[in-house]
Amino acid sequence: MRPDAELFGWWIADLVLAQSLRWPRPLPLLMTQAFGPAFRTEGGGKRIRPGEKGFEPAVCVALVQAAAEACRLASELSRRAEKLLAVAPKLRAKGAGDVIFLLLNEDAVSGSLVTKNLSRFAARRLFERLQQLDAVRELSGRTSFRLFGL
Repeated sequence: MRPDAELFGWWIADLVLAQSLRWPRPLPLLMTQAFGPAFRTEGGGKRIRPGEKGFEPAVCVALVQAAAEACRLASELSRRAEKLLAVAPKLRAKGAGDVIFLLLNEDAVSGSLVTKNLSRFAARRLFERLQQLDAVRELSGRTSFRLFGL
């Protein structure tokens, strides 16, 4: 009915799914698949919309694909977190513990992070060292303002 609210509708569907399964937090499963191949007609044609033929099976397929992708991503993040914890003893910077805590608990951490034990320049060197050890990835793709994460 309102094309501009379509993604909001998918978000609500994920919220309802989480509540019905008694999850503590909703996961963006269906929302990530809204424009995916599950909602395309055979041969990759037009998108299947709510109310059209084949929509309900497409929702089921999209949910399975999203769950598989979420499991793959969780496995990859777990592996990267283990790698970060394994290289932690090799770090000599005073504020390294704070940075590792942030990396494990946040989606992204600024490369110019400043803490009471870590200057902006020390943070830059620490993130470069973590990148050399393949414990973090640079997420922004920029050279001036860099974001790091697992």
